[in-house]
Amino acid sequence: MSHRLPDGVARALKVGQAIPAHPLALTAQRQLDERRQRALARYYIASGAGGLAVGVHTTQFEIRDPEWDLYRPVLELAAEEMIAHASDSFIRVAGVVGNTKQAIAEAELAVGCGYHAGLLSLRAFADASVDDMIVHCRAVADVIPVIGFYLQPAVGGRVLPFDFWRQFAEIENVVAIKMAPFNRYQTLDVIRGVVEAGRVDDIVLYTGNDDNIVMDLLTAHRFLNNGHPVEARIVGGLLGHWAVWAIGAVDILRDCQRISQAGEAIPQAMLTRAIEVTDCNAAFFDVAHAFQGCIAGVHEVLRRQGLLEGIWCLNPSEGLSPGQFEEIDRVYATYPHLNDDAFVAEHLDNWLK
Repeated sequence: MSHRLPDGVARALKVGQAIPAHPLALTAQRQLDERRQRALARYYIASGAGGLAVGVHTTQFEIRDPEWDLYRPVLELAAEEMIAHASDSFIRVAGVVGNTKQAIAEAELAVGCGYHAGLLSLRAFADASVDDMIVHCRAVADVIPVIGFYLQPAVGGRVLPFDFWRQFAEIENVVAIKMAPFNRYQTLDVIRGVVEAGRVDDIVLYTGNDDNIVMDLLTAHRFLNNGHPVEARIVGGLLGHWAVWAIGAVDILRDCQRISQAGEAIPQAMLTRAIEVTDCNAAFFDVAHAFQGCIAGVHEVLRRQGLLEGIWCLNPSEGLSPGQFEEIDRVYATYPHLNDDAFVAEHLDNWLK
């Protein structure tokens, strides 16, 4: 029997929230740093985020490898913090990956840990047909409410055609979609699929396009469905980029929502802010080297703030790319109004207790 979203969580999801993708805190020996893992969750909750996504790309897919076996411990730690320190409507999202057997097992584990929804990655279905992927998605949705995930191919995703999204949107227990192809055409495929399936009122759209966050949140998307115009909006974000400078992320989301709801002209300042955020993301996510340093870049910002001790990843070959450290220096100097260093410094000792 599939689980359903609690009413309060469903309402919060539909309003639109800032949902950071939770990083993995490690010691120099590449062991789980429980104290700092908990501190990260406390930071995001205190920042005003409306949810957390755990066990996702930013948490490092390697947590599932038998060598590390960290999927359950990481989910449990974050769930404990969310249950203890966040409201009942705080959205608890667990990453779900692998073939159908693995994905169902992960979904069942997530439900058992108190997670509300599963962010479903199809990276294990690189060569599968649309029909096979839909069968897989339905099987997982029978266990947990599903958030679809369009992961960009550069970091392990695959191109998912319009036909997939049109059929995916018909799955009853799909509650949201995170769009992160970093591609305007592919983002439109998702939105149009939801519109043509008649599910705009049921499936909530979230941006994962770290290269286009602000504009995604400000844009009204209009398509025809059965000859009638339908407007769809992206109401929130589930983002690796929002794992850093989280106070600013929440502020940006609320500003975008206010402008969208008022139906007013978009201020020039918000268009400028869109470019500032994208420029920061280029540094954090290591666009210059095809995203090779994207996780380490996020870690470096958190290290500078004291939330992480180092930038270690489970894969020892993952680290900052040449020049990436300097690029992070550059955006720190160029956009000081975007960071939340003062907020972190004020509360860090309490979070680390």
